[in-house]
Amino acid sequence: MLPTLIENIECFITKPDRHNLVTVRVTTNKGVTGHGCATFQQRPLAVKTMVDEYLKPLLVGRDANHIEDLWQMMTVNAYWRNGPVINNAIAGVDMALWDIKGQLADMPLYQLLGGKSKDAIAVYSHAASETLDGLYVEVDRLLAQGYRYIRCQLGFYGGTPQGLHATKNPTPGAYYDQDEYMANTVAMFKALREKYGNQFHILHDVHERLFPQQAISLARQLEPYQPWFIEDILPPQQSAWLEQLRAQSCVPLAMGELFNNPAEWHDLIVNRRIDFIRCHISQIGGITPALKLAVLCQAFGVRLAWHGPPDMTPIAVAVNTHLNIHLHNAAIQEFIPTGPNTRAVFPGSPEAEQGYMYPIEKPGIGVGFDQPQAERFPVVYRPHEWTQSRLPNGAIHTP
Repeated sequence: MLPTLIENIECFITKPDRHNLVTVRVTTNKGVTGHGCATFQQRPLAVKTMVDEYLKPLLVGRDANHIEDLWQMMTVNAYWRNGPVINNAIAGVDMALWDIKGQLADMPLYQLLGGKSKDAIAVYSHAASETLDGLYVEVDRLLAQGYRYIRCQLGFYGGTPQGLHATKNPTPGAYYDQDEYMANTVAMFKALREKYGNQFHILHDVHERLFPQQAISLARQLEPYQPWFIEDILPPQQSAWLEQLRAQSCVPLAMGELFNNPAEWHDLIVNRRIDFIRCHISQIGGITPALKLAVLCQAFGVRLAWHGPPDMTPIAVAVNTHLNIHLHNAAIQEFIPTGPNTRAVFPGSPEAEQGYMYPIEKPGIGVGFDQPQAERFPVVYRPHEWTQSRLPNGAIHTP
């Protein structure tokens, strides 16, 4: 096979709607260009610096055909590794290389990987409101669109406290009350089951807002309402508690969007402490490590539910779809519809149809990147106050 030489690597940041989105473009001597998602919206300029100043000099002139070797080299080149900045930068290049390979083969990515394992992947979206009546409106809207899996949240992560026993002169932050959140969440599940029965599967994201014993208590209280899964019931640094939680509750558990390296997920998978892995594909370094992780999960009966938030490019949405169509243990896809400006920047953005995502049949990843459109929406930094989650006494708690 003749070499496909990398001639240039570029990194673009754009904010077409709510979020800063980072895209990597790899150009080759065969006139084929690939694009990948490297979005780390809280630190986009750091990712761009990593691509421009470190990965580009390392890779220009090398053969784009050898994705595995290039990924291994990028991963170890800094010696210290496995952080969100370096992983997202590597992922942007890695996705672009797979995009190029698919175009050279004239195959969609899922076909290049070995073809489909299913006709479509079921998707879930988010219903959230400050009140139950408002939540019912959101659930009804998604049911009408064909969704049969819905993530339900009453208030923002941790809930919106109504009677917070705050301190005098409280430090600014996103306050919540763990006891109130737990009581409201159990009441929400009960109300949803009473109103809708089994019309849809209920998912919920704790977003690491609890201490371990509280997490065990919540899981036990939710059992009668049969959640499809509970996401991030504990933060990664407390994942050892999952062994105790598993011994006391059969509620399905999903975890992984904060993971950066295999040491964080290996034991959870091998010891079957979670049911679904929720890694963010660019956060772990791209398509290449995602394939390795999927094989490990399949051997231990853990299913895939890749992270799919609104703060990633439609290129990443398409990557999730290709992997989910190909990988047999892919269970569901998180999907949030994109805004009109984002769709203009990324032509061919995937869309859900009656609760499913279907195979993308264009060569490569199948989503374009319109640079002139992207340049209309420059990067805008904001401090992301929601990550400053605080308990009533003012202490920061893991967001």
